[in-house]
Amino acid sequence: MKALAKYLWLRLLLLPLCVSVAFAQTNPPGPAYTQAELDQMLAPIALYPDSLLSQILMAATYPLDVVQAARWSRANSALKGEQAVRAVDDRDWDPSVKSLVAFPQILIMMDTRLEWTERLGDAFLAQQSQVTDTVQGLREKAYAAGNLRSTEQQRVERQGDVIVVEPADPAIVYVPYYHPAVVYGPWWWPAYPPVYWAPWPGYYAPSGYVGITWSIGIGVGVNFFFGAWDWPHRHIRIVDAHPFYYHRVDRRPLPPTKIWVHTPDHRRGVSYRNPAVRERYRHTIGSPDQRREFRGFVPPAPGARPAPRDRPGTPESRPAPRDRQPPSPPSGSRPPPPEYRVAPPRNVEKLRPNTPVVRPAPAIRPAPEPRPHVFEGVGRGEDARRYSERGRASVQPQRQIRSVTPAPQLRERTQSPSGDSRDNDGSFRRQR
Repeated sequence: MKALAKYLWLRLLLLPLCVSVAFAQTNPPGPAYTQAELDQMLAPIALYPDSLLSQILMAATYPLDVVQAARWSRANSALKGEQAVRAVDDRDWDPSVKSLVAFPQILIMMDTRLEWTERLGDAFLAQQSQVTDTVQGLREKAYAAGNLRSTEQQRVERQGDVIVVEPADPAIVYVPYYHPAVVYGPWWWPAYPPVYWAPWPGYYAPSGYVGITWSIGIGVGVNFFFGAWDWPHRHIRIVDAHPFYYHRVDRRPLPPTKIWVHTPDHRRGVSYRNPAVRERYRHTIGSPDQRREFRGFVPPAPGARPAPRDRPGTPESRPAPRDRQPPSPPSGSRPPPPEYRVAPPRNVEKLRPNTPVVRPAPAIRPAPEPRPHVFEGVGRGEDARRYSERGRASVQPQRQIRSVTPAPQLRERTQSPSGDSRDNDGSFRRQR
């Protein structure tokens, strides 16, 4: 009876845990971004032409390609439009990033606001349907405020519940600029103000200004863009006519519906923010080889052996000290010929039996000179004391010895028999 009561008690304790696990499995995790955050990040680009907007969202999923393309665009600012895209045709960037080289103001803005670019790309990968609905919701706000109409630069058309925005001329694209807090009317998320940046140089307001300014038209081909919106199905599809810069390196066939498919190789090891997307591409990115190639390391050719390196203890791997460097030849003299040292072969071919192997004699190097060390003077106190005394004596000032002039000798006088005195030099002096 006690065993049955204990069993029932354990079942009651484990019942809430089982219910919570089952609820977690049947209910997937919520979206990565809320509707307020999506409105906030999509507000500055939702009114762009459909074809240009699709290229921006696809390129935002490859942030490191965007960084490289923006640096190239700054260094080659003289190239414009389709000419600039042809110049980067050989680059290993995603086609969507290559297409934005024709619009340097957009590319540099995405590089300057790289965090916003990463969030935009992650939201598009994880919540593509919700991103599509958010774009249409923002266009409805601008249309209701009277700030989204057809102009000389673009064509705005309502197709049922969908608002389509396309360039007025397919071969010329105008990039609009507008303030989100003005063009949409009063903002409805006070805690999430829209993303805003200052207008680009060269923009002007045409007659009948409705809150949108325009740049100079950028000339592109009729089939320049390869992405197009499928608004009823809420995704981006790939058009049949691929432009010249669209190359499928992997040679994989397009899906039957021709829906745009993300290529994780161009992420260059950048992690995904959404857990579901991270799990989806977990086995395709982030390998050390991909990160090394992005940093500039060239992988070795298949079958090639690595270059031999000297051991860290060998004299060849240690640089020669400065005091042992060979003196430079004087000016005008002829430099001595370089010395050549034959290294022993690493791989010796198989020779016939009883055939001696001739190896070159190793190079004879002089023994290194002893270097001073900390304990060099231990046990030599007498020599050190003697050297110290001699040095002290050399430093002390020497006494100056003045030259002494000998005193003049006194002449000795002698008395001659005649009464005259004679000096020691033999001269006589008469006495008075």
